[in-house]
Amino acid sequence: MRIFVPTLALALLAASTQARAADHLPGRYRLQGDHDAAGELLLRADGRFEYSLAYGALDEHAEGHWIRRDKVVALVTEPKPVPPEFQLAPRSPPAADSATLHVIWPNGQGVAGVDFRIGFETGDPIVAYTQEDGWRLPPDDHRVARWIELVEPIYGVVSPRYPIDNATSGTLNFVLVPNDMGTVDFSGMVIDVLPGELIIHRGTGLMRFVRTVGHE
Repeated sequence: MRIFVPTLALALLAASTQARAADHLPGRYRLQGDHDAAGELLLRADGRFEYSLAYGALDEHAEGHWIRRDKVVALVTEPKPVPPEFQLAPRSPPAADSATLHVIWPNGQGVAGVDFRIGFETGDPIVAYTQEDGWRLPPDDHRVARWIELVEPIYGVVSPRYPIDNATSGTLNFVLVPNDMGTVDFSGMVIDVLPGELIIHRGTGLMRFVRTVGHE
C-alpha cells in the first residue's frame, strides 16, 4: 500500500529538519588537516564566537558575533581590528658603520626578519631582510637609492613604496606599529556549513573545522 504524504506536511518536516540543524550549529570546532597548526572556532548559542590559531610564529585570534545565513555563517569581528602598519620615522644622523635601514617596534626594540626591496637609480633592486640591529648596504655599492618597500611576512604587513630623499643622509628608520596585529577581521569571508563541519575560505585556501563539542 502506498502512503501519500501531503505537500504541506513535507514542507513542515523540511523546515523542522532545518531548524534542528540550526539549533545544533553552536559548538566547538577544531582545525583539521594540518599537523603543524592548532586552531579552534567556538560558536556560542548566544550568537557570540571565539577563534584562535597557532601556526609556527603565527598567532591569530578573534571574537565577535556570528549570523546564520542559509547554508553559510557570517562572522563579524568586534571591535573591528586596526591593522598593523609601518610608519616612517626621522632618519638617524650618519655615523661610522651605521645601519642603512633600521626597523623597530614602538618600544625601540629592533625587528628582525622584515623583508624589503630597495630600488636604485641604476641596476636591479636589492632584496633582503633586517636583523635586530638593522641592515647595511654593502660598502662597495655606491648607487643612489630611490625607493624602498617593506613586508612583515608572518602577518602580511605591507608598506607603501616610500621614496628616498638622498638630500638627507643617515639611517632610514621605520616603526612597525602592531595595533591589532594577530586579530582577524572576518568581514567578507565565507564560511560554508556542512554536517558537523565549518569551512572557512581565506584568500585562495580553505580551513576545515570539525565539530567536537555541543552547545557552549
